[in-house]
Amino acid sequence: MVTGLIYLDNQATTQIDPVVLEAMLPYFGQHYGNPGSINHAYGWQAEAAVKQSREILAGAINCTKEEIVFTSGATEANNLAIKGVAEAYFSKGRHIITVATEHKAVLDPCKYLESLGFEITIVPVQPDGLIDLILLEKSLRPDTILVSVMAANNEIGVLQPLENIGDICRRHEVLFHSDGAQAIGKIPLDVDRMKIDLLSMTAHKIHGPKGIGALYVRRRDPRVSLASQIQGGGQERGMRSGTLSPPLIVGFAKAVEMGLESMAEEKARLEGLRDRLWDKLKALPGISLNGHPGRRLAGNLNISIEGVDGSALLLGLQSVIALSSGSACSSMDTSPSHVLKALGHSDKLARASLRFGMGRFNTVEEIDRTAEVVTGTVEALRRLKPMKT
Repeated sequence: MVTGLIYLDNQATTQIDPVVLEAMLPYFGQHYGNPGSINHAYGWQAEAAVKQSREILAGAINCTKEEIVFTSGATEANNLAIKGVAEAYFSKGRHIITVATEHKAVLDPCKYLESLGFEITIVPVQPDGLIDLILLEKSLRPDTILVSVMAANNEIGVLQPLENIGDICRRHEVLFHSDGAQAIGKIPLDVDRMKIDLLSMTAHKIHGPKGIGALYVRRRDPRVSLASQIQGGGQERGMRSGTLSPPLIVGFAKAVEMGLESMAEEKARLEGLRDRLWDKLKALPGISLNGHPGRRLAGNLNISIEGVDGSALLLGLQSVIALSSGSACSSMDTSPSHVLKALGHSDKLARASLRFGMGRFNTVEEIDRTAEVVTGTVEALRRLKPMKT
């Protein structure tokens, strides 16, 4: 176990909450039945746990339990939504719209579909990371079958106006998918009010287990058709075959339940930590905030720092603070963040950026120590190579 390191990478993943782990443990041991085994008590017990968890998730986003399809995580949910719609609706149209700042789990499936003959429109964002709603509506065509816009950005924390996007899509009779991986359990989500037709979710961003996610698939007004991407036993109404994992599903539901119960209080606490860190760091010359200052996740602070080498900066911090310069899913890619490039940053400035992701277990003392270490490291690097003015 790593000790003495301040963990501020909660947009990458979160520590599982002990209460969540406690809820999961019985389903690894004494309650080990397969929820698909309908002929004995072990299966019934597992099925009951899955049903209850499905109801909790449905209640969290205001849908029915039948509209929840369990997956291995948000990446699979995004792939199922985008490829599943493309395959089911290709006779209606082959045009899909998404946004430049989307996660690669959305952009890459779109790129794959492009190789198959679909047309993909990638809408740019404004300098604050928000989508231009007028431009989005102008991008719609008679053959558009899907618009995919994430709820909360994983790098800069920007919250897109889902309700406005949903209104546009509904007026034009186009399906609306949102990647809600960073949003579920953190901000209010209502798929009816927001007119979301498909919503991807995951557990490990909200102090739940890795390896479990879900896709909401609307069943009426309109009823969404979806081509399955994994065939087999016909689980999840044939949309996603494979044996369900009761311990992971129970953990997912518990994490969401805890997030909902403490949402307002935790939002205020995380905003306090985030603003405290920003107040201490913004005194540094050449520092700038990435993303909209108000419409953002409470626990997200993404900054760029002029006059320092990004690799040297991370190297100087890694013995004290665990954090990232961008998406953990793209950490093997040495190119600058596509999200920050979409905001208009140069390659150099995009590389000299830090993402601070605060979570349930971070403290004021850790934030103060982080500000002290980051300030000292930046000043030391600038003494070695003075910032150009």
